[in-house]
Amino acid sequence: MNNKIGVMQGRLLPKYKEQYQAHPVGYWQDEFEVAGYYGLDLIEFILDFNDAEENPLLKKGGIDEIVAISQTTGVSVQTICADYFMEAPLHSSDEKTVEKSFKILERLLETAKILKITDIVIPCVDQSSLKTKEAVDRFVQQITRIIPRIEKQNINLSLETDLSPKPFVELLDKLDSKNITVNYDIGNSAALGFDSNEELEAYGNRITDIHIKDRVLGGGPIVLGGVMQTSPYFSINYKSLVIKGLLSCRLIVMMKGWRFLNSNWHGLSRIWSQECSNFMTICTYEGVAT
Repeated sequence: MNNKIGVMQGRLLPKYKEQYQAHPVGYWQDEFEVAGYYGLDLIEFILDFNDAEENPLLKKGGIDEIVAISQTTGVSVQTICADYFMEAPLHSSDEKTVEKSFKILERLLETAKILKITDIVIPCVDQSSLKTKEAVDRFVQQITRIIPRIEKQNINLSLETDLSPKPFVELLDKLDSKNITVNYDIGNSAALGFDSNEELEAYGNRITDIHIKDRVLGGGPIVLGGVMQTSPYFSINYKSLVIKGLLSCRLIVMMKGWRFLNSNWHGLSRIWSQECSNFMTICTYEGVAT
């Protein structure tokens, strides 16, 4: 199998408005050339709340522009990180916010159909965290509305949450759809103090995206492998990454900067090709794993 490798949008370009992760309005096209130069196959697009209508995922003519530049560079878009819903959660207590966000999701699904997107990541962390039973109930209500459509299109809504294993599984069971999957972030789980073995035993078979990065307990990102995370499912250190048993997931690796990309790229590509299927995304920016 030809396993595809990509980059999170914006990580190969100067920061947009000093944000570490954002859609680079006005110069997003430049990243396709850089990604192609490094032999990358994919860019994972970001949809931000701010400037959303300027994003080619929603802007008139934008999809055609993505398709054209993909054909020219050989770098395609197959996943979307919908950070829009961090600022305007689908489970907001404000009805106007919910309805507007639901319409944005519907528009993303139209885009997904044309671009053949496989996964839309829905972040439920930080200000969009599912902190209360009421928030969970509202989230289930809204996602349930869209499930028939995503099942028909066969596109995954990959949930990124800060829930511990038991309530996360309960949420997945309530939604009860093969197209409601898990976005698993190893670094975030480490920072939250979760047991990775418990997490993967609970919902490992539902993971379609993995974010690989390293964080200390209760703290921020550090050099990959700094806390030497290991489990029966994966091991990481500063030289290598091995994933076993999760063979149908997409892997998003958040590395430390250009030095890693330049020095360890080919070795990591070989590891990925041997151990997993589908593709991974490497996220780098100015020497900081995010």
